[in-house]
Parts: sequence; C-alpha cells; structure tokens
Amino acid sequence: MHTTMPTQIFNRALKIAGFLALITALAIPAAQAATVKKTGVKKHSVTKTISKKSVSSRKSAQFVSGVKRKPVIRTIVAAKPSFGQIAGLHGAQDALDLKSSVALVIDQDTREVLFSKNDHAVLPIASLTKLMTGVIVSAAKLPMDEVITVTQDDVDTEKGSSSRLKVGTSLTRGQLLHLALMSSENRAAHALGRTYPGGLSTFVGLMNAKARSLGMKDTSYVEPTGLSSRNQSSAQDLATLVNAAHGDSMLRELTTSPGYQVAVGSRTLQYNNTNRLVKNPEWDIGLQKTGYISEAGQCLVMQTKIAGRKLIMVFLDSAGKLSRLGDAERVRRWVEANPVTDRKVNISASAKQVNG
Repeated sequence: MHTTMPTQIFNRALKIAGFLALITALAIPAAQAATVKKTGVKKHSVTKTISKKSVSSRKSAQFVSGVKRKPVIRTIVAAKPSFGQIAGLHGAQDALDLKSSVALVIDQDTREVLFSKNDHAVLPIASLTKLMTGVIVSAAKLPMDEVITVTQDDVDTEKGSSSRLKVGTSLTRGQLLHLALMSSENRAAHALGRTYPGGLSTFVGLMNAKARSLGMKDTSYVEPTGLSSRNQSSAQDLATLVNAAHGDSMLRELTTSPGYQVAVGSRTLQYNNTNRLVKNPEWDIGLQKTGYISEAGQCLVMQTKIAGRKLIMVFLDSAGKLSRLGDAERVRRWVEANPVTDRKVNISASAKQVNG
C-alpha cells in the first residue's frame, strides 16, 4: 500500500508532464511563426517542418494553431579568414588604431613615409589588380571606341560572382575600362584582357613586366580582375603603382568618376563608384581603387591632397565593409591635426605621440 500510491502518483504526473510537453511543442513553433510573419526577421537557424496532409491543392498552406507558417531554413557559414588574419598581422598594434592590418601613407612629392604598418607584407590584392589592368590598356593606345562583346569566357568561375553585364553584351573598350576602374566590374576587366592583341596570356605577361619595370618586386599577377588570390603585392609596391597610374589623366578621371550610365539593349544601367569618398566634399582625391575578396579583406589605395600635401595611401586586409574608409578618415584627421614635416609614425608609436 505504501509503495503503490507513490508509483501511481508518479505515473499520473508523468502523463501530465508529457501532455504539457506536447502542448509546448505545438505552441512554440506557432509563436515563432507569428514572430517571423510579423517582423520578417529570421532569428534562428532551427527549422521545424509540419507535414502537409493530402488536400485538393498542393499549394495548401501549413497551419499551426491557426497561424500560417512556412519552413524557415537558414544556413550559417563561418567567415573565411583572410591571408592577413592567418598570418597574424591583425595582432600588430598601431598608433592610429587602424582596422587594416597593412597600411602605408607617403608624401607623393618627397617620398617621406608618414605612416607604416606591415608595409612589406605580401598579400592578395583583390580588385586593386584592375589599376594595373587600366595602366596596360591605357598605355597600349588601343581605340577606345572599338566594340567588345562579353562572352562566356568572361564569366567568373573563380568566385562565382555576379555581373549585370550578361553574356552577349556589347560595349566599347572605353566603357568597359570605365566600369572596371570605377565600379570594379569583373567581366569588363576580363574582357579587356581577353581582347588585348595577343590574348589574355599576353596581357597578364605585360602586367607582370610593367610591375618589374616599376620596381614592384613583391608583385605578381595571374589574371586581370583580382578574383584570384594569387594576384599579390605589398603596400610598398602598390604605392609605387598608384604614383605611376596617377600620371595618366584618363586613369585619374575614370577612377574618380562618381557614377556612369551605359545603354545595354533597351535598358540603361546605372553604375556607381565603389569608393563613397569620391563624393565627399571634404576629400580631394586624384586617383583611387577599392578591392575585396575574402582572402584579401577590404582594400583601398588612393592619391589625395590633405593639408596642402599630396599623399598616397594604401590600406590592405581591413576587417569590415566600411573600415577601410574609416581608416582613411583617421589618417586624414591626423594629418590635418599635425601640419608639420616630421610626422613619421611607426606601429610602436604611442597614441600620445601621434595625437599630441
């Protein structure tokens, strides 16, 4: 008698708990579905699918407690580390607290180094590659009004990136160069290299030959877009390239163009500059190029005038979409706040030395 009663009570409690668990299991998905429907935000990667019963229409909705619910499927993919992160370059501290693991700021006229951080590190350079692509195309003096058609060969098989220039699109060489330099259009850049006299291999060979002639010893190119992580360089080399490219008036104009329209069939496509600083009245930018692939991080090179001095800035492997622009702003404010000739900063310099 004394052993039977506790067992009965326990079994009854177990049944009640099971019933409550069933109610909870049905109520929680309904509440989640209501939240998703109301806010439009998918907060969890957990998916619970409710089996459809055989009904007259295959499109019959799924309902839980009267609330329409569709299965929510969300995949969370870990961010791929950049080469700089793998090498531990982000562990280097600097006086301006830059988010780029590599940075270099030099006076264009005197070659004085104002700021340096891991400036000899050799890393993937992403679409900064297109600056050399522009140098080669411009130097060749090819007809800019020659029509070039985008082909399947120009489609990105390296990263699978998209493009608004569909296969079969025909634009002039000048238009393609504008899109490649201003808005970093990959198919445009590839088409420029593919249609160069001698073909793509000749074009890439000229890119590397030009780098060597400029003294860019840390630089190598394997294609004209920057989609390949094997396109690599250092901040020192890139500063040399920016200086050389700045001497070309067409490259200055195209890289700093705020926006550009091209007619494609019956449509007009609007393209914008990938560097929003070109529209900022506080900046006087003579040449610029941005770049990004996961292996390279966010990259930026610029020629600009600050406090009466012409400067070349290089930022590589920056973490965060806007951080490269934030780093440029930090450097600009520092230069404006310290209008003296002796401004060289090392990564070991303290914030007090820089900002004081």
